Amino acid sequence: MGGTSTDVSHYNGEYERSFETEVAGVRMRVPMMRIHTVAAGGGSILHHKDGRFQVGPDSAGANPGPAAYRRGGPLTVTDANVMLGKLQPDLFPAVFGAEQNERLDAETVRQKFATLAREIGDGRGAEETAEGFLRVAVENMANAIKKISVERGHNVTGYALSCFGGAGGQHACLVADALGMTTVHIHPFSGLLSAYGMGLARIAASRARAVTKPLEEGLRGELDEAITVLGREVTAELEAQGIAASDIEITPLLHLRYEGSDTTLQVSFASHDMKEAADAFETAHRAQFGFSFEGKAIVAEAVEVTAEDRIARETPSKGPQAASARLEATDRRPVFTGGEWRDAAIHRRECLSAGHAIPGPALIIEPNQTIVVEPGWQAEVTEADDIILRRVVALPKRTVIGTDADPVMLEIFNNRFMSIAEQMGGTLQNTASSVNIKERLDFSCAVFDPAGGLVSNAPHMPVHLGSMGASVRAVIEQNPGMGPGDVYVLNAPYNGGTHLPDVTVVAPVYDEDGKTRLFYVAARGHHADIGGISPGSMPAHSRNVEEEGVLIDNFRLVAGGRFLETEMRALLTGGRYPSRNPDQNIADLRAQVAACHKGAEELRRMVAEFGLDVVTAYMTHVQDNAEENVRRVIDRLKDATCERKMDDGSVIRVAIRIDREARSARIDFTGTSPELASNLNAPSAVARAAVLYVFRCMVDDDIPLNEGCLKPIEITIPEGSMLAPRYPAAVVGGNVETSQAVTDALFSALGAMASAQGTMNNLTFGNERYQYYETIAGGAGAGPDFDGADAVQTHMTNSRLTDPEVLEWRFPVLLEEFSIRGGSGGKGKHNGGNGALRAIRFREKMSLSILSTHRIVAPAGLDGGDDGATGENEVRRADGEVKQLAGSATAELEPGDVVIVRTPGGGGYGKP
Repeated sequence: MGGTSTDVSHYNGEYERSFETEVAGVRMRVPMMRIHTVAAGGGSILHHKDGRFQVGPDSAGANPGPAAYRRGGPLTVTDANVMLGKLQPDLFPAVFGAEQNERLDAETVRQKFATLAREIGDGRGAEETAEGFLRVAVENMANAIKKISVERGHNVTGYALSCFGGAGGQHACLVADALGMTTVHIHPFSGLLSAYGMGLARIAASRARAVTKPLEEGLRGELDEAITVLGREVTAELEAQGIAASDIEITPLLHLRYEGSDTTLQVSFASHDMKEAADAFETAHRAQFGFSFEGKAIVAEAVEVTAEDRIARETPSKGPQAASARLEATDRRPVFTGGEWRDAAIHRRECLSAGHAIPGPALIIEPNQTIVVEPGWQAEVTEADDIILRRVVALPKRTVIGTDADPVMLEIFNNRFMSIAEQMGGTLQNTASSVNIKERLDFSCAVFDPAGGLVSNAPHMPVHLGSMGASVRAVIEQNPGMGPGDVYVLNAPYNGGTHLPDVTVVAPVYDEDGKTRLFYVAARGHHADIGGISPGSMPAHSRNVEEEGVLIDNFRLVAGGRFLETEMRALLTGGRYPSRNPDQNIADLRAQVAACHKGAEELRRMVAEFGLDVVTAYMTHVQDNAEENVRRVIDRLKDATCERKMDDGSVIRVAIRIDREARSARIDFTGTSPELASNLNAPSAVARAAVLYVFRCMVDDDIPLNEGCLKPIEITIPEGSMLAPRYPAAVVGGNVETSQAVTDALFSALGAMASAQGTMNNLTFGNERYQYYETIAGGAGAGPDFDGADAVQTHMTNSRLTDPEVLEWRFPVLLEEFSIRGGSGGKGKHNGGNGALRAIRFREKMSLSILSTHRIVAPAGLDGGDDGATGENEVRRADGEVKQLAGSATAELEPGDVVIVRTPGGGGYGKP
């Protein structure tokens, strides 16, 4: 933990590396250490807003730095530790102030916290306020550690927390407590981190070669040859840096995956034994994902060889052994911890010897950091001069929090609920087998309260998250006799679903005894094919829901813990237009069940930690907090109307009426076109999702998207309209196209931004062997003070496009072009974003379906801004013939044919 961030990584005998990571929103595929970073450093700024204590993500940096630095900076995490006595100014270097010769300014810190406590006005003093912020910072760090451990199947309670960085020692015990860890390791130079560590690091090199062949005995010769060649290369690299050949250790590794999966795991191949490598892979797969595929082929994706020098490194010399474990403190100071002032011993690091034991509360002052030994912990000095912190008194259960809303606990529970949803999403992505879920991330996971209200979600698909609550409530209403271990699945558009490919798995969460139903968790994923008249289940011209695939309405998928595969398979294959790949459906459903199991497990752990009454109360509090934030938005809105015409002539009409006294809004879709003969009908859950998304976006603060956002909003949708169709109306396009039109109409009515591309550009292709679906980015709408972004997913979708390499490897196609469509954004004071151009060549006969809008009606500009360009779809035949396609169209493609999609631009804002 440093000044601006906290970095966390996992080590269990070997360094973990990542071959794909994201930095500042840019995805990179390069090997690097697997390190996760969160904005929680000593300089992270403390905020009290929206009724919550918030830490970061902004930082005071080195200049002006924390308030204590005497440069007029804001309150930060470092200041909280000064306020609590965990940083003692006279024991800190005098390097602050204009002349860089003054101590930390404790008086300014006290005044600022006292002022903040009075402004908050909830009865907390300055110390309690500072400790509240510290708890939030600790929770942020603990959640970061869960992301690289618990989400990957590691139980951290059996690990030691190794602590580095100048701020790490101040928080080590508290972070360990938040994770249930009982041991902390602190190196004598941990405060220096890389300044010392780089000098000790072993020189290493690695080389890899793609293989992509089944792991079988006949592959051994090719692998051995590759290892020999790569071994020579890495050895030469180390020898060039002065390492003798006798000091170089060579390690061969295999990157293995199951056939049909993109998730590779690294295993040792030192024995050159194929069966041993396969066994190691399956063991690692079970450890990380909780299961393995019996009998499924294993593919050797790549072979890698690493070389590392074996030269012994200097270790700290052993100091003298202490005659006694007891050590007299050099001083004693008051420290505020655990809600009260306590007398803490002060120890200088240079006075400590091997064998000394220091009970908390205590401060250990090192040249490069301060180590805080919290009550219940003890610091022990080892022969290697390391400090080991151990919890010697069992951590008490948090039972005194209370059920009234507390601004500190509100932020902690907000983050904890979201962390659970993110862990569910990690499990789903890791265990799914389809490109749609694993690569495109077209899924969502969420936590629901006892009534089925959305409590928290991971930042997944907006159109899913706003509509999943209806699915959960439908399951609750129709299954009063559900029991522990039961899991339900549905995609029924008239019963909480959106369209048939979006399949929702809902599970009740019971207590540890399996007697009391507590909460609900759900995972929704877009299945690559669920049947219907066209591969990919996104038909352009469906006229009823049966033509769109297999309708699943409240089907019990798991009964008492037993996965009902036979029954589910019969449902998938028994309809008029059955699923084309039921094996993949089953695999993805298993992954969704695993995600729900993970969510239930974490919620039970939360109840064990805080108590059921507290967790239940805070499920309500986080919704109340979101509700109040939306009411503040409503306070500044005025009545408005908007009408948006779609390509087929249908109309979305919305009127927003504000009740100032009640601080509420009525969203009325009266006047919207009646139910359509086409598939652009959208179930009412989709319109609700759009309203939820828009009003959440209007809140310019970091609040969760949950059911509370809709409490001050009344939504009127005429029955029998295209936004509330009746069975068996076709709906596949409503979820993806009409949802975008509703969103644009709402934003335009509110004057927030011009229309975005207003479509998802749904492209599906396939045959009996392959099914693929993608949405294509376009231009974002401009707003009062911003240009629209070029070639991005907008509003109700944010799925990731499949990597070109993965697309071409998994399917018989070539991606010929993917570029920004220059000049397609509407001009204005602020310009709309440009659309995209995507061209795919087919190498095998395929059926193509495209479902798109804004091919006739342009995305509207706002306040005098120009409209964006309409989209275009065409097929270029192998013989050179070019055929224009309508917005909703199908085509039969032969080898050599190319489909070209030019997506719309966003509307401009203001007169050019």
